[in-house]
Amino acid sequence: MKLISHLLAQNEQHIQRLIQSRHPILSAAAAHLFQAGGKRIRPTFVLLISQAIGTIHQSQQRLAEITEMIHTASLLHDDVVDEASKRRGIDTVNTRFSNRIAVLAGDFLFAQSSWYLANLNHLQVVKFISKLISDLAEGEIRQTSTQFYTQFELAAYIEKSFYKTASLLACSGKATCMLADSVPETMGQSMYLFGQHLGLAFQIMDDVLDITGEISQMGKAIGADFITGNLTAPLLFALTQQKGLVTLLERECCYTQDANQVRQFVLATYAIEQAKDLAFEHVQAAIACLASLTPSEAKDALFDLAMNTISRQR
Repeated sequence: MKLISHLLAQNEQHIQRLIQSRHPILSAAAAHLFQAGGKRIRPTFVLLISQAIGTIHQSQQRLAEITEMIHTASLLHDDVVDEASKRRGIDTVNTRFSNRIAVLAGDFLFAQSSWYLANLNHLQVVKFISKLISDLAEGEIRQTSTQFYTQFELAAYIEKSFYKTASLLACSGKATCMLADSVPETMGQSMYLFGQHLGLAFQIMDDVLDITGEISQMGKAIGADFITGNLTAPLLFALTQQKGLVTLLERECCYTQDANQVRQFVLATYAIEQAKDLAFEHVQAAIACLASLTPSEAKDALFDLAMNTISRQR
């Protein structure tokens, strides 16, 4: 994004310096996923909000880096839990190194992000962002504890998705406002809700692409969610239309052909369209939260960020 591309480049360089450790293996593991690239949605989100509400402060730039470190740490742990072999088209850290190294690298990034968070010298922001780290763990626990549970409801899926994905955007949106000069509390709440709805839309579309995407675009195995029993929005919608799905999921996709059959069942229903509609509802809710911002290039970019969520291919 041209508007903040120079700041994102600075963030990349600073993060690379931040993750240096005295142990070369730990440093290599922590750097591996960063070097694979990524969409950098979270730092982009923080920097655009910073610019939309005023001048970008150094503390807000640090917050952009911290959110990306927290996100990457959670990915390292998620890949271990999910036994994932690919992430962004390259071997996951647990595949290239080991589960133990991947977990330690994730812990290292969480610790580093907490240290730099404390250095912001803003107690309320420290409390707010620290809480979302526990939210990430809560989301992962909820997902793991409901694997292949065919009675899982859409409301529970939305709540789990908030903890697992949307909480980071919601909390960082509000924290960005807290670090600004003379920004009313109502603005912070608006940016919290903007992040919440944007995060939910992003997660729902991620779950859609897990079924409809191409491996070359996604950089990971297609169908990974239902292979591991993660019941996503498309699957939940399809369960109401294809009763045969219940049998496949309750036997935990134990046969080789089960995963492909689940995918075909979902594609034969209106589940993908229903999930996309749900994502669009959250995008519309997110855009409504931008009404409190004064017109600017940054506001337009936030609008585009929300709209691109439902048109992305990876």
